[in-house]
Amino acid sequence: MADIFRQHGPAYRESHKLPRNHFRVMRAIEVCRTSALGGHKDKCDNCGHLEISYNSCRNRHCPKCQTLRKEKWIEARSEDLLPIEYFHVVFTIPSELNLLVSMNRKVMYDLFFRTASETINELVNDPKHLGAKAGVIGILHTWGQNLMDHPHIHCIVTGGGLSTDGDRWVSCRKGFFIPVRVMSALFRGKFLDLLKTSFESGDLLFPGSISHLKELGAFESFRKHLYHKKWVVYCKPPFDGPKGVLKYLGRYTHRIAISNNRILSNRDGRVSFSWRDYADDNRQKTMNLTADEFIRRFLLHVLPARYVRIRYFGLLGNRNRKNNIALCREFLGTGKTVTKEKIKQETWQEQLLRICGIDVTRCPVCQKGRMCRVERLLPVRCNSPPELRR
Repeated sequence: MADIFRQHGPAYRESHKLPRNHFRVMRAIEVCRTSALGGHKDKCDNCGHLEISYNSCRNRHCPKCQTLRKEKWIEARSEDLLPIEYFHVVFTIPSELNLLVSMNRKVMYDLFFRTASETINELVNDPKHLGAKAGVIGILHTWGQNLMDHPHIHCIVTGGGLSTDGDRWVSCRKGFFIPVRVMSALFRGKFLDLLKTSFESGDLLFPGSISHLKELGAFESFRKHLYHKKWVVYCKPPFDGPKGVLKYLGRYTHRIAISNNRILSNRDGRVSFSWRDYADDNRQKTMNLTADEFIRRFLLHVLPARYVRIRYFGLLGNRNRKNNIALCREFLGTGKTVTKEKIKQETWQEQLLRICGIDVTRCPVCQKGRMCRVERLLPVRCNSPPELRR
């Protein structure tokens, strides 16, 4: 990804008007682990091997900077897991909404999160289904395998919850959560109702090809048409216990639109990458795009600045999570939450070793000595457009 941005990014920025956060993401990926960010020189205390390491950009859209952040997050979440079934629910909106979403990302993503959480909370609180307060982790993904817009929210939901009076644990039926037809109908109704509210409050913008939707009549016609579209809500079989939840979290939580290992080539102004075509029996295929089109599709999935794409609801809401988890464990008879003792002022190398078992301080040549820092390398100034220096 960095090579593509370095090679084709300048021309793309010249020919396209980009928002500031897109400039920042491109710049961060371009300079990640290069002399532009500085670094350090290490020497093995056994064989004398010298190695230069450059600093990471730490941008959440960078394919090289997610591993440690992901593992730390998973470690924190593992302390909240209960010995129960967990379900995986996926909410997807019709493709007809994609243009409106792309022009109003923050408003529409917030609306999406609110609708998905309210749908689950309302149904699990209903005595006909569960009659309890469940816990939900919602994870926003905005892409499909072909890098086009495909907003959807993955929800990890506890297979049960605290009773409405808070004095017992209520389990759902084994292997079954809530009928997807019921969830789909309620999700559609809530989403379109909140969409109307957003329109009436003036929160939505209608530039370019959707400018006709500014008119009340056209917007209402568009909104009513969406009642007849298919709103996909999919409830997958329950995870294989808490270990299955952690395995899933490790694959999906800190994903970006495309990883480096899916990019096959970058030659002659074209980029090819592997993708899975779900509409064609999940066949593995290769897509070949111009570099401009590839960059355009990647930037579709740059989130608004400081936007939170992993959210917690119900029992797992940030305000009362600790107390709720402790109460659930008491009712389930599993005792108090066991937390690992925190290591004060832990370096990132120590964190990586403790969490992932990867020792980056071991000499890669002799495998015996330790790499000790002998010199700090200051960032090297490079000539770049003013927008990229902000």
